[in-house]
Amino acid sequence: MATRQNTTLLGISLMAVLNLGLLLLLLFSTRSIVYSAPAAAPSRPYTSFTPTYAPGTPTPTDIWPAFLLRTPFAYTTPFPPPAHTSLDGTYAKLDPSEPQWWSCRRCADYRPVGGIWKLSLDRGVFRVYYAVTGWRSLGSYTVDGDQLYLFNDPYCPWDVGKYTWRLEDGQLLLKEIEDGCSMHLRAENLTLQLWLSCQPPSIFAAISDHWPKPPGCEP
Repeated sequence: MATRQNTTLLGISLMAVLNLGLLLLLLFSTRSIVYSAPAAAPSRPYTSFTPTYAPGTPTPTDIWPAFLLRTPFAYTTPFPPPAHTSLDGTYAKLDPSEPQWWSCRRCADYRPVGGIWKLSLDRGVFRVYYAVTGWRSLGSYTVDGDQLYLFNDPYCPWDVGKYTWRLEDGQLLLKEIEDGCSMHLRAENLTLQLWLSCQPPSIFAAISDHWPKPPGCEP
């Protein structure tokens, strides 16, 4: 009888200890939750967000000087000697037709479209530039009498364009003899209009810079 009472008392004591432990654990957890609650974030003054945009596309006045520093690649024909020719200079023309306002990788190269076109002939290197979209090409050239030969053009590296030329009163006239470059479009472009020289007509005009510059000859 005494043994049963002792066992009962022991069981009650164990239950009491367990209940006390659970109570203490519950109290400790509640205090931890209360004291670990994050404090309110300090208020900060409102600042507007200003997005940062990538730099815009270069303007024609940026592209042309950089383009003049580029040199062609000798695809099939060695470079001609870098000697001055009677055609050397910068020329421009204004095509009055509708401009092509978009850049197009699949569009035909040299296709005549409206806007400013520039042609540079400089000691065996020719450069053609369309100011509206920034399209451009370059290659090599030689002059033999009244004939002009174009070659090493990256858009038609195996073609040699042959033209006759005449330069009078600051106007360059090109006439095609043979040129299949870019489905014949290079010849169509180069011979469609007169190219107006960007060279000042006199030393006084060059010094004063007071002379009627053709469209596209402005720096």
